[in-house]
Amino acid sequence: MTGASGAGWRALLRAPGPELAACELTHLERVPIDIERAREQHAALASTLEGLGVQVTVLPPLEGHGDACFVEDGLRVHAEAAILTRPGALSRRAEVEALEPHAPRDRARVRIEGERATLDGGDLVLLDDLVLCGQSTRTNHAGLKELAHALLPHGLRVKAAPVRGALHLQTAATRVGPETLLVQPEWVDLGHAPDCEVLTVDGREPFGANALQVGEHLLVPAHHPRAIELLQARGYAVVPVEVDEFAKAEGCITCLVECWEERPPSRSESIP
Repeated sequence: MTGASGAGWRALLRAPGPELAACELTHLERVPIDIERAREQHAALASTLEGLGVQVTVLPPLEGHGDACFVEDGLRVHAEAAILTRPGALSRRAEVEALEPHAPRDRARVRIEGERATLDGGDLVLLDDLVLCGQSTRTNHAGLKELAHALLPHGLRVKAAPVRGALHLQTAATRVGPETLLVQPEWVDLGHAPDCEVLTVDGREPFGANALQVGEHLLVPAHHPRAIELLQARGYAVVPVEVDEFAKAEGCITCLVECWEERPPSRSESIP
């Protein structure tokens, strides 16, 4: 690993608890999860982020909530706004309340509250002035519409990206550059994001379109070697990370981390 490209970045994680074995599943058959190995992988992920210079906060397990380690679904942080979601799975709604105190306070706070709205953070791909919102089994049109209205005053447009056959949008597409997406085209319609460059994953590695951008580095699951090769060939600084126990829970590397770049202090804040 070279360089501390994550200097000035923060990351929020939550350690997995034993309830992970009873997590919500939509598309995968349930198989045994080695909780101790999952904890070791999670700790190694936090250590990797720290090695990149990221300021890491690891919250303790949330008792009774098997999916709570997937913090991204409850909180997403854009440069302009911190988004508190309303998960599609009723069992996950309390996770948002537990994350709210840890959302950054140096930007606008947006909360999805509509009674009919559902929105998972894993269905959001955050670009510079555009938010792609997956329409999936966890995020509905009412959630997308409420998000679009809430973000518009902050200069952000929201565009739909219908998802098919995958849990979340970020199962099928993740940001790897300012306007570049790593994509599994079988699972997503990106017709509303025509200006984005698309890097297509190898069809033999259908879950390979998931990478976490931290500064100049991309953290990529080590069990996706073809995605790693594709990104390295394009000149990306790739850091392989072991997260295969979480893949059994329909989780991926972005699910486990909410990462954001800190805003520089304003002039008034910097004057003693």
